[in-house]
Amino acid sequence: MKRIGAVVACLMFIATLSVLPGCSEKMKEGAIPQDVPHVKGLSTEKVTESDIPELLEAVGTVKSKNTALIAARISGIVRTISAKEGDRVARGKHLITLEANESSAAAEAASAAVEEARRGIDEALARKKLADTTFDRFHKLYDEQAVTRQEFDGRQTEKELAAQGLARAEARLAQARGNAKAADAVAGYAKIAAPIAGIVTAKAVDVGMTVLPGMPLITVEEEGNYRLDVAVPETMLGRVKIGDAVRVAIEGSDAETSGRVVEVVPTVDPMSRTFIAKIDLAAKGLRSGVYGRALFATGKRKGVLIPKSAVVERGALTLVWVVDKEHRVGMRLVKTGKGVADKVEILSGLSAGELVVTAGVEKAVDGAKAE
Repeated sequence: MKRIGAVVACLMFIATLSVLPGCSEKMKEGAIPQDVPHVKGLSTEKVTESDIPELLEAVGTVKSKNTALIAARISGIVRTISAKEGDRVARGKHLITLEANESSAAAEAASAAVEEARRGIDEALARKKLADTTFDRFHKLYDEQAVTRQEFDGRQTEKELAAQGLARAEARLAQARGNAKAADAVAGYAKIAAPIAGIVTAKAVDVGMTVLPGMPLITVEEEGNYRLDVAVPETMLGRVKIGDAVRVAIEGSDAETSGRVVEVVPTVDPMSRTFIAKIDLAAKGLRSGVYGRALFATGKRKGVLIPKSAVVERGALTLVWVVDKEHRVGMRLVKTGKGVADKVEILSGLSAGELVVTAGVEKAVDGAKAE
C-alpha cells in the first residue's frame, strides 16, 4: 500500500510540472505589455577616435619669483618686530629694530671726528690768511729793499706751508665725512625695512633674541608672480626647452592652468636622476609652497575621448549612457584613463560610432526611448 501511495504522489507531481509551463505560456500571452518610457532633453555626441597626447608628469613646488630673505648685517639684540607671518607689507615698510650699541657708538665717534676736522679747517684757513697777508706785506718791503732776501723767502715758505696745511685739513675732513657715512650706514643696519612689497612668509626671531651677522631674520615674498619648479626625468633633457607651453595642475584647484618654461637647469641630480625646469604660471590666487604637477607632451596616439559630463560615477562603477540605433537608452560600464582638458579617455567599453549622452544624464532611464 505504501508503495502504491508513493507512486501516485510522484505521478501527481509530474503532472503538475507538465501543466505549469502551459499555464505560464497562457499568462504571457494574456499579459498586457507595458509602455516603453520616452525621455526628452538628452544631448548626445558621436564617439570618434582622436589624437591623445602622450604626457609625462613632473611634480614640484610653487614658489614666488622674487623672494627676499632678510638677514642681520650686524650683531645686536632684537628690540621691536613690526610684522608677522601673513602680513602684507609695502616696500620700505619698517620690520625689525636691533639694539646695536657698538655701531651706535662708532657712528657718534665718526660724527665727532667730522666736527674736529671742521675745526681743523678753520684753523688752517686762519693760518693761511695770516701767511698770505704777511707775505704780501714782505713782498712790498722787499720791492722797496726794506727787508733781506732771506726774510722774504721765509715768509714765502710760510705761505706755502699754510696752503699745504689747509689741503691736509680738507683731506682729513673728507676722510672723516666718509668714515661718518660708513658708520651711519652700519648703524642704519639696526633698522630693517622690507626691500620689496609682498607678504611675510617666515619670521625666524623674536624680541629679545641676540642676532649675529648673516643670521636670517624674516622672509618677504612678492605676490602675483609665481613659478613652478619641477623635477623632470633626465630622459627629457634636451626635449624640454625655454618657451615651451606646459599644462599645469595645482593642488587645491580643480581646473588645469597653463604655464611656460622660462628656465632649464641642465645639471642632473645623481640621486634622483632629474633636472629642474622652472615654469611661469598665469593662474590667480596661488600660494607659495603648494604642490603642483606639470604635464610635458612626449608624443601622440589614437584613442577614444568623450566629454567628462558623460561619465557617471556610481560607487566603484564608472558608467555612461549609450543610445543605440533604435534610440533606446542603455547603461554601459566603461574603464576610463587620463583626462585631456574637458574630456576623458575611455580605455574600454565604447567603440567609435556609438552615441553617448553628454547632457541630461540625470534624466536617462535604462531601456527608455530617447526623443
